[in-house]
Amino acid sequence: MVGGRPLIGVSTYLESARWGAWELEAALLPVGYPRLVRNAGGLAAMLPPDDPAHAAAAVARLDGLVIAGGPDVDPARYGAVREPRTGPEARQRDSWELALIDAALASGTPLLGICRGMQLLNVALGGTLVQHIEGHAEVVGVFGHHTVKPVPGSLYAGLVPEEISVPTYHHQSVDHLGSGLTASAHAADGTVEALELSGPGWVLGVQWHPEMGDDVRVMRGLVHACD
Repeated sequence: MVGGRPLIGVSTYLESARWGAWELEAALLPVGYPRLVRNAGGLAAMLPPDDPAHAAAAVARLDGLVIAGGPDVDPARYGAVREPRTGPEARQRDSWELALIDAALASGTPLLGICRGMQLLNVALGGTLVQHIEGHAEVVGVFGHHTVKPVPGSLYAGLVPEEISVPTYHHQSVDHLGSGLTASAHAADGTVEALELSGPGWVLGVQWHPEMGDDVRVMRGLVHACD
């Protein structure tokens, strides 16, 4: 806790970026993530890619963890052959974020995966991904919206009991669920839109981007689980 607020670590992008006179490699995080954490009552800390050996020590300093959205997961991580429409590898992020997930699961640290973060959670627990689906990222660089329906009795349904429209931008999705994971929301086409881990801990993944909307209930659930 920092000043009475849970400290929520959020993983970051690693990209080339330009600002002012500079164009350099940078650890990036869209401002929607720390804003959502703040609006839900937490304090965000950026977690740029690092040596996976340090992940457990990093998670030990946190009250909660968010694995953010971003590039496609390397298909080799789930034993698949790369398909033509799968994006470039992000090996540093894959290694670092998988280590963060493992550390959070081992320590019981509340964990929320967003888009790529949900997919990586599934892969971390032995699940697989569909490398391309249509209709969930209709315009390049523009978030769309579609409805998701909660599974009654799930952790997610306890936070958001009604069917809602969510901001979405992805072209991959969960295929076979990882060990201990259950689906807790679906899109109209049957795509798994949220999943959670059975057991006493708080572990949830959502396929959409709550940081691009005004609904804080999912993030508030993570923050409250840190109390």
